[in-house]
Amino acid sequence: MLGYILRRVAIMIPTLFVISIMTFIIIQLPPGDFLTSYAASLRAQGEVIDEDEMEVMRERYGLNQPIYVQYAKWIWGIMTRGDWGQSMSLQVPVKDLIWQRMALSMVLSVVSLIVGWFIAIPLGVYSATHQYSLVDYIVTFISFMGIGTPSFLLGLVVMYVAMNYMGLTVGGLFSSQYIMAPWSWDKVIDLAKHIWIPIAILAFNGTAGGLRTTRANLLDELNKPYVETARSKGLKEGRVIWKYPVRVALNPFFSTVGWELANLIGGATLLSIVLNLQTEGPMLLNALTAQDMYLAGSFLFLLSAITVVGTLVSDILLAWVDPRIRMT
Repeated sequence: MLGYILRRVAIMIPTLFVISIMTFIIIQLPPGDFLTSYAASLRAQGEVIDEDEMEVMRERYGLNQPIYVQYAKWIWGIMTRGDWGQSMSLQVPVKDLIWQRMALSMVLSVVSLIVGWFIAIPLGVYSATHQYSLVDYIVTFISFMGIGTPSFLLGLVVMYVAMNYMGLTVGGLFSSQYIMAPWSWDKVIDLAKHIWIPIAILAFNGTAGGLRTTRANLLDELNKPYVETARSKGLKEGRVIWKYPVRVALNPFFSTVGWELANLIGGATLLSIVLNLQTEGPMLLNALTAQDMYLAGSFLFLLSAITVVGTLVSDILLAWVDPRIRMT
């Protein structure tokens, strides 16, 4: 197992390097650059643009250099000094912006994933073992509703109901007095009071897909010979179900952890914009709109890295859950 993990980590390093190159190239694909967008916004406001000043800014940000030089300076700064560059739109070092936003996004996504699993797996097992019962029909209906409802649309519905019928203000992860405050126990409690709403919305979508997956896979396993053999040995039905076919039916959960995290973060991006959450979503959108290449590139690179690391974690979990899989 250890040798397998070390080999995978060794493969991940060049993979992340290639991802960083592709990320930087993709950000540079739209015509123009940050100063082009900046000049357009000034013209829209009726302001006069000083070309000499623009040229000075272009030289200061290194935008007059070839793309490979810009990339080399960016990736070398990350590797040697942990310097992710300067946000051109916010005039702040990128490293001072990304970590709290990424941490909140990861907390939101991971907790939503775990909550979705804890709900989806028991309900999916019950639905499969009580096929065509009233509960099975209700679970199936809920799963179809969850799969067909985008998280941002559900967020709009929750905002409308909370504001018009419950008198609550839904939006943001912190109260106004804690947004810029340093971390403290009071700020953590305030976060807990706000974060459960986006977690519930994201978990609803994840639960819906998990229900369908668990039910379908378990129905395929229940009538296989090894299940009948376990029953014939006199084992209790609950032990038969949970020890054997459920473990096999859960393989898709663990084999797609990396993808699920990426999907949840993607869904959380739209939800964050709708609910004005202090995660990476709104800042990433603004960076892409402004062509702030270092800020946008850092976010995209980290999100890609999460997918790569999540794939490794899913492989390890799959081997642990399913004894038929051996890592060599």
